[in-house]
Amino acid sequence: MASSPLDRPVSIALVEDTDVVVEGVRAWLAADPRRRVTIIAAGDSIEAVLAGPGESADVVVLDLELDGIMITDRVAELSDLGYRVVAFSVHVKPLVVQAVMNAGACAFLDKRTERAQFVDTIVAVAQDWPYVTPSMAGGLLQGVQLSERERQALQYLFQGMDQASIARRLRKPDGQPVSMTTVKTYIERARAKFAAAGRPCRSQFALLARCVEDGLIRPEEVEDYRPGAT
Repeated sequence: MASSPLDRPVSIALVEDTDVVVEGVRAWLAADPRRRVTIIAAGDSIEAVLAGPGESADVVVLDLELDGIMITDRVAELSDLGYRVVAFSVHVKPLVVQAVMNAGACAFLDKRTERAQFVDTIVAVAQDWPYVTPSMAGGLLQGVQLSERERQALQYLFQGMDQASIARRLRKPDGQPVSMTTVKTYIERARAKFAAAGRPCRSQFALLARCVEDGLIRPEEVEDYRPGAT
């Protein structure tokens, strides 16, 4: 996964099995006056897209249904590998959206979205900025939802571990530890979710307080937790 872009276009890897959608996205990006986003890889399978240049994409834009098969279970896998995932799907029922976000997706876009919102969402996600799409707003952010990986990373963080220590404890599907960059992504994504819900956390203590308030972290899971800390 590439680092956050600064003075260059955001790069995306587009996993999509419908040619008209791929060409539509290309047209959207070309029509953006500021040319903020570019496609560096596109294909009809995750493996094909990430085997080449797509491996370094800032954001993976993922259709949740490929060849008639739902692949929502792959979101957690990509998240574990450190990719910022934006789901791009016609399947927008709240339970689907919530499952995908809980699995670690950064954002969810309905395929009926408009060009400007598509581009704005990609740019925000690439830079780990909080951004709420209409699909996500449908009850999803009444309470902040963290993926299990985000929750685990925060639990270790609140226990006083640094990112290297956390990375050694979190494992990819192949059993290898995740990178420190991935750990940072989990933590920043959690902060972004609270910020998007109108409850920004400007310090680690504030982030801990938010998690305890919402029942996402139990006080007994944090060795040095002190009631009333803010």
